[in-house]
Amino acid sequence: MTIRVATYNLHGMRDSVPALTRVITAMRADVLCVQEAPRFGRWRARRAALAAAAGLAVATPGRVGGVAVLTGRRARVVHAESHRLRGFLGLERRGLAVAVVQAGGTRLAVGSLHLDLSGPARMHHAAEAVALMERVSARFGAAVVLAGDLNEQPHQPAWRYLAARLADCYAAAPKGDGPTFSARRPSVRIDGVFAAREARVVSCGGVDAEIADLGAASDHLPVVAELRLGH
Repeated sequence: MTIRVATYNLHGMRDSVPALTRVITAMRADVLCVQEAPRFGRWRARRAALAAAAGLAVATPGRVGGVAVLTGRRARVVHAESHRLRGFLGLERRGLAVAVVQAGGTRLAVGSLHLDLSGPARMHHAAEAVALMERVSARFGAAVVLAGDLNEQPHQPAWRYLAARLADCYAAAPKGDGPTFSARRPSVRIDGVFAAREARVVSCGGVDAEIADLGAASDHLPVVAELRLGH
C-alpha cells in the first residue's frame, strides 16, 4: 500500500489562511506533520478548523513546541502522544508529537519535530526524538516516519544523524528541486521526511499547488513523501 506523509511549517498561521488551506488540500496527505501550529489564543479551535477545512483531523494532543500530527480519512489513529524534549536555558521549549496510524495493513509511527536554531540543542533533540520514536515503534509494531523543520541542511550534524538511522526520503527518490526555505525564494532544504528502511520511497518533493498560494501561505514550502510498505 502507498501512503502519503507530508511535513509543513505553518508559520503560526500568520499568513493567508485561505492559501494555507488550499496548499494543505493539494497535498492529499494521509498523514501531515505540522510545525509552528498555533499555541495561544484558541489554539485548539484554530488547529481543528484548519484541519477540517482541508479534510483532515488533529490526531495529537497538547501544544508543546507547536508541533502536531494531522490525519486523513484513510489513516485510522491507533495511539497519539506528545512529549516535551529536554529544555535548554534561554531557548524555546521543543516538543515531539507522535501518532500511530493504521492505513490498510500498514502501521506507521509518525512523529512531527521542529529543531532549534542552536546546533547543540538540535543534535540533542534529534537523538532524543529518535529514541522516543523507536520506543513507540517497538510498542505498536509500527514503522517509524519522522518529519519536520530541522533548521539545518543535509550536510549538518543533526540531519546526518537522522539520515544515518532513517532514510532521507528526498535523497532516496527526489521529485522537484528540493529547497524548502524561503517559500518565495527557496534556496535551502531544511524541511524533510525520514522513513524506516523497510519503507520503499516512491517519491518525495513539493506539492502541486499554485505558486501564488505557496508564497502566501507560509515562509516554508511543504514536503510530501509517497511511501510503500508491505507486499
